[in-house]
Amino acid sequence: MIYNPRAGKVMRSGGALIQRATDILTEAGHHVTAAPTTGPNTAGGIAREYIGRGADLVVVAGGDGTINEAAEGLIGTSVPLAILPGGTANVLAMEMKLGGNAEKVARRLGELKPRRISVGEIVCDGGQSSRHFLLMAGIGLDAHVVHNVDQKLKARTGKFAYWVAGWSLLGKRLAEFDVEIGGETRRCSFALISKVRNYGGDFEIAREVTLLDEEFEVVLFEGGSLRYVKYFAGMALNRLRGMSGVTVLRAAGVKMTPANGHTAHVQIDGELGGVLGAEVRIVRDALTLLAPEGYGR
Repeated sequence: MIYNPRAGKVMRSGGALIQRATDILTEAGHHVTAAPTTGPNTAGGIAREYIGRGADLVVVAGGDGTINEAAEGLIGTSVPLAILPGGTANVLAMEMKLGGNAEKVARRLGELKPRRISVGEIVCDGGQSSRHFLLMAGIGLDAHVVHNVDQKLKARTGKFAYWVAGWSLLGKRLAEFDVEIGGETRRCSFALISKVRNYGGDFEIAREVTLLDEEFEVVLFEGGSLRYVKYFAGMALNRLRGMSGVTVLRAAGVKMTPANGHTAHVQIDGELGGVLGAEVRIVRDALTLLAPEGYGR
């Protein structure tokens, strides 16, 4: 069990959440080794190490960023990944309707079924970096929000810190970039390239995609920051599709380039992933994920 000691719920419990989850899994017959991450980008190496030692299941307790990092160590293997929600948003847990209580999810582990899924891969910074993602890549507005989040405020208040960072951009000029899909190019200020419906744990933007699909749902938003007041209302009312300035597409590959000399940030599963230019593609048959039996139906 890989866990992030700095993840919101884990840290607030003083480590008790990890002990309780370990006890639950041990009582269910598992031999559990709890392995803390030691900093950013260490979870994948921990996963590879324990798979090399013969681990037949990797459980990750933390937020979506920790899950993303651990998944890097499992991609291309047959070892299943299970999650225990312990972070701020827990988008993957909400997507699969597991809820946000790590102990309840631990008790349900035996009910979950292995599902082979595709993942996304993004190459950015002009080809200098490559990362996989289970959930989504966000380019432009939401990545700038992630870039501007006050980490101390996030540690104290969770999601509220993202709202503060988002509203601070209201009225400011947003970086624009070009998105090429299927030979056509569109200019926008926010692109969501998603494998999941859930966004931020509270909303749905890409509404017709699941982890089991082998294409992304791509949602493109045009215009400056003031237009996002209208877009937010459309998202809350489930009226984004068909709204002026919003384009929804399906694709297995997307290419993005900066426009007008602007720097556009990229977020991957809620963590900063680099800047444009970037290309995103589907990696099929990449990972085994434990999911509820009815997920995706």
